[in-house]
Amino acid sequence: MKKKRKVDFKEIGLDMGLILAKRLFNTEYLHYGYWTEDLPVHSDNILAAQEAYAEFIVSHIPKGTKTILDVGCGAGKFAEKLLDLGFAVDCVSPSPNLTKHVRRILGDRSKIFECGYEEVETDNRYDLVLFSESFQYIPTVQAISQSLKFLNPGGQILICDFFRKKVEGKSPIGGGHDIEEFYHTVGQSPLQVIEDIDITKETAPSLDIMDDLLTNTIQPIYDLFAYAMKENYPKFTGLVGRMFKKRFEKINFKYFQQRTNGQSFAHFKTYHLMVYKRSD
Repeated sequence: MKKKRKVDFKEIGLDMGLILAKRLFNTEYLHYGYWTEDLPVHSDNILAAQEAYAEFIVSHIPKGTKTILDVGCGAGKFAEKLLDLGFAVDCVSPSPNLTKHVRRILGDRSKIFECGYEEVETDNRYDLVLFSESFQYIPTVQAISQSLKFLNPGGQILICDFFRKKVEGKSPIGGGHDIEEFYHTVGQSPLQVIEDIDITKETAPSLDIMDDLLTNTIQPIYDLFAYAMKENYPKFTGLVGRMFKKRFEKINFKYFQQRTNGQSFAHFKTYHLMVYKRSD
């Protein structure tokens, strides 16, 4: 009997992110925005910033690219854009819930691998393997080795994602591979760096939008719910508070201390667009 797959809380987080993005900001993109100097950092401009991010990636797709493997394609919105531009695109979608949205958007225009990237098996080969904020979820060694298997000779890997920096303090913002360890690992592989552009300044403001949402919407709702529970069910609330004390402290530190902002992100993280070419 096949072992039942456990629910991945990171995938649930992305599912919830899509719900909020659609309802609050009228977007189905699940990536940061690219905030240019002429674009005010405001929730009304989230979709415009995300479109600018997508255009930025498209502008760095290597010339001659025809076939793309989109690893961790989110809700499929960026893959749709690539298809409309004339690229042949296959997708890796490990989240069952997000895959439903991908199929709704892409129909039969793309082959969708419904599994983690490490589990993908195919004879298909691609000119480009694309990671748009998905590289952080895959161990670096496996991500590189899998990509090398699926690349055509001379094929390339494009990574647009954030990484952890070695700095003092504890980051309230999770995710990202260690940037120095990444450079060391990729340096041992048959990959030649073509581009490495730091776009932390352009992406960090996305966290200011998040901080505003947490501070002015989520936290007041959270506080009201906590107040009602404490007043109406004091014993039960006290018991739950003691049982999950560390969990609540973590939530409070991460989300409700006005730490999840652009300044904090830029201190602990570095966001890059990188292009590597297979050289073997």
